[in-house]
Amino acid sequence: MDMSENIGRHLAELVAFRRDLHAHPELKYEEHRTSDRVAQALRALGLEVHRGLAGTGVVGTLRGRGPRAGDPSRAILLRADMDALPVQESNTFEHASTQPGRMHACGHDGHTAMLLLGAARVLAENPDFDGTVHFVFQPAEEGGAGARKMIEEGLFDLFPVEAAFALHNWPALPAGEFGVRVGPIMAAANRFEIRVNGRGAHAAQPHTGIDPIPVACAIVSQLQLLVSRGSDPLDSAVLTVGVIEAGTIENIIPARAVIKGTCRTLLPETQARLVDGIERIATHVAAAHMASAEVIVKNGYPPTINHPLEARFMADVMAELVGEDQVERDVPPAMTSEDFGFMLEAVPGAYGFIGNGGVSHSCENLHNAGYDFNDDILGLGVTFWAQLTRRWFSRDR
Repeated sequence: MDMSENIGRHLAELVAFRRDLHAHPELKYEEHRTSDRVAQALRALGLEVHRGLAGTGVVGTLRGRGPRAGDPSRAILLRADMDALPVQESNTFEHASTQPGRMHACGHDGHTAMLLLGAARVLAENPDFDGTVHFVFQPAEEGGAGARKMIEEGLFDLFPVEAAFALHNWPALPAGEFGVRVGPIMAAANRFEIRVNGRGAHAAQPHTGIDPIPVACAIVSQLQLLVSRGSDPLDSAVLTVGVIEAGTIENIIPARAVIKGTCRTLLPETQARLVDGIERIATHVAAAHMASAEVIVKNGYPPTINHPLEARFMADVMAELVGEDQVERDVPPAMTSEDFGFMLEAVPGAYGFIGNGGVSHSCENLHNAGYDFNDDILGLGVTFWAQLTRRWFSRDR
């Protein structure tokens, strides 16, 4: 039986499993039911199962039949994320979320299904490769830095690998297509808060106070110059102010205004320059108006930077499956962020996209209340993971 026939035998169960996960979404670090189902399925396949990293993380280990399968340096990591988002789903199909205010709006249900009941099952049924695969089911990708927490708690000490790979569904690509690139593929993202401190007063006596609201507006205006005039147009950067909070009533000048936003870049040095610029502009603009400003930067995810060998290898596997014309080897990077970047800081590896769009599928974008993972791509995703594993361990070294 070839691989496609093997996958076809399990496809109905794979779809049912994915839809069950979709109907029972769990937020970051709360993926208890999901991790239970994952661990149970891994054990049923005969894999070694390790639980507890980052609380709800699960690692399943499968050793191939080759003579070097026990060599810890002859191992790869395949990662799927498990958590959902705090979004109220608008879909009304049978497998819509049963949890108010929670939904799988980013396709992590599909990622988990493809790697678990898909690739892990196919490879476990025929482990004809010379090495070890660690299937990592990670919690808290959505803002919880679950990858970093797993690493801090010993992921790569317990499971040393020579490379790590991840795949994300991408509605901007049609089903049947893939995308990957060497270098940055997802952006770094830091959050910032600027507290502008003035002096409260009656609205009829502005000269007796220091109004923080126009100062905050001036800061916001000047922050835009960090990108439009302070950044190389070919070096992607996005600075967004999403919140301005100030005041309690119309006739009082408040004592404080708060600005909150994010800055996103593809290069670490650009991120550092933006952070320096935010602090410089906020403090100096405030001082020019006799106010003061405190800047708090919350470090987020690093950029997800693909390593050359692994990214090209991933692209070759993609092209082998769907043809060269269906693979974007220099797919445009996204300014969204992804905590797989922490793993790629620790070990070589690559992160790619699998097309999730298509005429037969409602192609809402990620993080949208009407989104749903395209079940038509499950088989292709499974085939990709199985092929990548076998090709990695059979390549010339």
